[in-house]
Amino acid sequence: MGLLSSEQALIAILANVFFIGISFYALQALMMDKIIKKNRVFQAQLFYILASIVIGSIVANFFLNLTNWSNQLPFLFD
Repeated sequence: MGLLSSEQALIAILANVFFIGISFYALQALMMDKIIKKNRVFQAQLFYILASIVIGSIVANFFLNLTNWSNQLPFLFD
């Protein structure tokens, strides 16, 4: 029995927000202050946000695809 499209949408939104948050937290471990020019705080913050969105979206899509594929495995043996 599959999920309704509204349930899938909610799970996808939550997964993306969760993994974007995890990515933002993980990126803070990098010492970017040695790479970023002085007086470019806004650009550095923007970079962290955009990099978090990119990484988090990729990871969320991976897990959503993995879940979708695992749900389709029983159809292989029908």
